[in-house]
Amino acid sequence: MASIESITQIPGIFAAHATNAEAGTGCTVIVCPKGATGGVDVRGGAPATRETDLLRPEETVQTINAVVLSGGSAYGLAASCGVAEELERHGIGLDVGVGVVPIVSGACVFDLACGDPHVRPTAEDGAQATRLALAGNGEPLARGNVGAGTGCTVGKVGGPTRAMKSGLGEDVEGVGALVCGAVTAVNACGDVVDPATGAAIAGLRTKDGEALASTEDEILSLAAQMPLERRTNTTISCVVTNARLTKPQATKVAQMAADAYAHAIRPTHTTNDGDTVFVMATGEVEAQVDVVGVLATRALERAIADGARGATAAYGLPAARDLA
Repeated sequence: MASIESITQIPGIFAAHATNAEAGTGCTVIVCPKGATGGVDVRGGAPATRETDLLRPEETVQTINAVVLSGGSAYGLAASCGVAEELERHGIGLDVGVGVVPIVSGACVFDLACGDPHVRPTAEDGAQATRLALAGNGEPLARGNVGAGTGCTVGKVGGPTRAMKSGLGEDVEGVGALVCGAVTAVNACGDVVDPATGAAIAGLRTKDGEALASTEDEILSLAAQMPLERRTNTTISCVVTNARLTKPQATKVAQMAADAYAHAIRPTHTTNDGDTVFVMATGEVEAQVDVVGVLATRALERAIADGARGATAAYGLPAARDLA
């Protein structure tokens, strides 16, 4: 298979963003019109999600048509409704005899502290991103301060004055004909590190704002005096693969890929994070589940680092490229 740089180049997969840079929010839509086998893993303590129960292996629906990654906290779930309505207009979804019901799963990040807290992704934003996705010609998905990554930040345990801008990242890995790609909106409480070296990329800054500190060390130093932080964090991701998987196998891949958070975010899966990983498998290539899981984990950990490196300063917050 020719080299693939983005999930939009995986046959049967379409993706696009709706971005509101002024308000600091947006959504990212990943569509598989023919349906993809879905899985999910939710590990954070404060998720805002749609149709995750449906993805449990024992439930009857076998495929999903779209995954929506959105800003806006729980309000942003409205974007998924717009995606479903737009897919219905295209005749895409589960045939129920009297029409189709698109199967759309999604999750949201809390980005209300960026830009305008009263503006959140709407159903029209979801529909717009879906139209753009379906009209796509395989161009790589934009990254950084776009879509669900528009209002993402990291390193927030010291308050907004010590946080940093993050964004939406992507990576694609493959072996032979097997491809696994990952898209992620990095909005973590903790710090993002290079998964290969452990070197800090972005996160909590020192009090003078000139260098990186450590969220883990900050938490330990506060100990009993640790303030109860609002649930303003979450890293949400979608792994897309051309592997042929059953629902239980897709669930296992999601569980394995969730380890990427521990490899690239410190700390992760806290009570203030709603960390979620979706899987969409198009079924084109026979593959061993553990091989898919390893590729998915590698793609997601590199996508997380990409989300931190690709962001640009916004809303008064510096990005990784702004620090010496």
